[in-house]
Amino acid sequence: MPRRTPLASLVAALLLTGACAGSPTSSPSALPQPAPASPAGSVAVGSAGAGSAGVGSSVEADAMSGIDVVFLSTMVGHSERTLQIVRLARDRVRDEALRTLAAAIEATEADELAAMRGWLPTAGPAASAAVHHHAGHGDDAALDRLRTAPDADVDRVLREVLADHQRSAADLARSQVGVGRNERVRDLARRIEQSRAAEVELLRGTP
Repeated sequence: MPRRTPLASLVAALLLTGACAGSPTSSPSALPQPAPASPAGSVAVGSAGAGSAGVGSSVEADAMSGIDVVFLSTMVGHSERTLQIVRLARDRVRDEALRTLAAAIEATEADELAAMRGWLPTAGPAASAAVHHHAGHGDDAALDRLRTAPDADVDRVLREVLADHQRSAADLARSQVGVGRNERVRDLARRIEQSRAAEVELLRGTP
């Protein structure tokens, strides 16, 4: 029943590309949290062979690699689709708990989206390694399903569509934690993994 999406393909690519990167830092699950404010100052662009050993400047730790840019670019598209999903259904949702959760997701991802859009222009030449089209971040058929759902089915369809969408974001973020080079981007990925996983559980548990 599961089918391979562009995000699933990218997860596989991230894992292959980062085979020699450090292992992810495990942390407890958390409820959705907004991303920090857009960073002040630019992010340095590291060389292709930047490593963690050597003389102790923090510049290399802050370097943004192509894989970091791919992740940010992909998550921008994913968050744009999330906002599209929740805004499409918000005026038709009947369940109060689901409406509150959808509003929290919208606020969280709007903040994250603003931060990521602010970070991408600082990536410099690394951005050219991550040419990415935002079409396909989620199934258009799923959007159509939500759009055409009868009022009595909107809550159920929104839970299903949003749970699938947020699960793919958690998978992508988990991969980035393992392969990313920029610690600021990896920290965002950790929080995205935690918040999306928590959202999926809440969506599943909504009566």
